[in-house]
Amino acid sequence: MLYAIIARDLPDRLAARRAARPAHLQRLQGLQDAGRLVLAGPHPAIDTTDPGEAGFTGSLVVAEFSDLATARAWAEADPYVAAGVYAEVLVKPFLKVLPA
Repeated sequence: MLYAIIARDLPDRLAARRAARPAHLQRLQGLQDAGRLVLAGPHPAIDTTDPGEAGFTGSLVVAEFSDLATARAWAEADPYVAAGVYAEVLVKPFLKVLPA
C-alpha cells in the first residue's frame, strides 16, 4: 500500500536540513531503486523553485510500504528527524487515483 509521509519543519532549521540532505536523499534513492517511491520533495517557504535562505517548511514523500507500522518506522529513522529538522511527521495511508 502507498503511504504519505508529511513532515513539517521547525523554524530556522535550514542549516540542519542542508547538512542532513545527502543522507536523506540516499534513503530516498533506496526506495526509488526498489521501485517503491512515487514522489518526494520539499515544500519551499516561498513561491519559487529556489527559496534560497527562506528555506523550506516541510517535506512530502509518497511511497509503498508493507503496512502503516513499517512506513512510520521508516519515517522515524529519517536523517532529518535525527538532525532535528522536523517539528512533526505524519504518516497516512494514501490511495493514488490519478494519474491512472
